[in-house]
Amino acid sequence: MIYIPIIGAIALAGAAVFEKIVLRKRKLDIKLYQTASFLSIALIMIPLIYFFWKLDVEAFELKNIIIFLLVVVFSIIANLLVYYSIKWEKVTNIEPAKMFEPLFVIFLAVIFSFLISDELFERNMKFIIPAFIGGGALIFSHIKKHHLDFNKYFLVAVVGSFFFALELVLSRLILNFYSPITFYFLRCSMIFLISFVVFRPNFKKLDPKIKKEIFFIGAIWVVYRIVLYYGYLKYGVIATTLVFMLGPVLIYFFAWKFLKEKIQWRNIVAAIIIIGSVLYATLG
Repeated sequence: MIYIPIIGAIALAGAAVFEKIVLRKRKLDIKLYQTASFLSIALIMIPLIYFFWKLDVEAFELKNIIIFLLVVVFSIIANLLVYYSIKWEKVTNIEPAKMFEPLFVIFLAVIFSFLISDELFERNMKFIIPAFIGGGALIFSHIKKHHLDFNKYFLVAVVGSFFFALELVLSRLILNFYSPITFYFLRCSMIFLISFVVFRPNFKKLDPKIKKEIFFIGAIWVVYRIVLYYGYLKYGVIATTLVFMLGPVLIYFFAWKFLKEKIQWRNIVAAIIIIGSVLYATLG
């Protein structure tokens, strides 16, 4: 079960680093970037929709429509917050804040397992305990003195991580009524339409090189989310989240390789702990 989520973790790391390059080095407005990126994702997925379309009638029930709209709204908020933080702060400084996301997901999934369904949100301690250990190690082994000051970029990233977690957990409530590709296509199309209407972006500000970069990042996000949703359906929210914690480990490597940011010894310790947690849960 470990191999497919690992692909998603690699995609997560790559997308995070390349977004940093586009947002900061290309000096793009985050509203323009959000609109353009979700347009690119929707366009990329149109050919896939022809082969993998699935939309059950239950998706049109009022409660499920409301859940879908909440997913879209929370996604817009989360993306804007995270784009803002990574545009103005180093990836390695923001990553500890983003590491709250898997812990938020696990915490919310456990709560939902009691309040809503223990079938959609499993309570298997084989995954829950390693997930909390790995997630906690990732956070606390990366907290430095300046992080304790909670500068606004760090705090914004934490809030963004919570909204991403909330969006993901809510998505699981209705994911059975869609294929992963259909759900992601509809989600991103709605985000694009709302962003386009609200932000009124000027796409003329995007030169051909930046458009290609945004399209490339969009393709990576498609891989990440499809694998993530597939993992939720096949392996469960908590088990998939645990394996996806490899993503932050890879982000540090990619940030060092492509952005020339330094890797601290704390990063190495966190990598060992999270890899050990994943191996224990998946191979134990």
